[in-house]
Amino acid sequence: MPTFCAPDGTRLAYRTIGDGDPLLCIPGGPTDSRYLGDLGGLSRHRRLILLDPRGTGRSAVPEDTASYRCDRLVEDVEALREHLGLARTDLLGHSAGANVAMGYAARYPRSIGKLALIGPSTRAVGIEITGATRLELARLRKDEPWFPAAFAALEAVSAGTGSDWDAVTPFFCGRWDDAAREHHAAGLPVNREAVAHFGADGAFAPEATRAALASFGAPVLLLTGEFDLNSPPRSTAELAALFPDATLSVQAGAGHYPWVDDAGRFAAAVAAFLG
Repeated sequence: MPTFCAPDGTRLAYRTIGDGDPLLCIPGGPTDSRYLGDLGGLSRHRRLILLDPRGTGRSAVPEDTASYRCDRLVEDVEALREHLGLARTDLLGHSAGANVAMGYAARYPRSIGKLALIGPSTRAVGIEITGATRLELARLRKDEPWFPAAFAALEAVSAGTGSDWDAVTPFFCGRWDDAAREHHAAGLPVNREAVAHFGADGAFAPEATRAALASFGAPVLLLTGEFDLNSPPRSTAELAALFPDATLSVQAGAGHYPWVDDAGRFAAAVAAFLG
């Protein structure tokens, strides 16, 4: 597995899958990039360069835990671009990784060809996703056999009287079967320090990021699942409105991992956008 050196000397790892023009991919979590797989066959269209964020996968644990902050992770992406010798690259961020990707777009706009935000978190720009929004979206799944128990857990979480996110998990998947259970478990963060420090004080500057993205000239794809409780279509549309050149795509029947729910549809949509 190839590695490179981050600005603070931390040795970071990445995987490469497929051929063609490069697409730098930032996973969510923060966790290692294995759960992205080959993004539903997107590797048949692009050479995927999948970064393991510091302290995850085969990337080293940094000496300074403050370097797990989202704004600091932006510089790791820039170091990878320089390591690969790319004057400009297309960039994809999933979930929490979309915050890093937006931070990169704000700081290094000229280094991005096209930007794809998949099931994006909106913390970087201060868009709040309310409990009411999530409950409204969750009710679309009322005919699922697992719905009663999962919805009760979600109501408790939304009301602040519960914290059983494991019981809510089915809402994050377009279909809840053994394959979905296995995939979701594989993507869970292992490094709790990386998660805890990701959004620490100073990690996000919403007003400054919004201002920078308002002048971001590259094309942006915002793709989320119809049932994505993490990144509801309504909130993703609000995020799309911040960019001058944005395309919003809502994948029918999908949850937070659209390349798992319908690999062909996902890969075709992203490949068409990237060109």
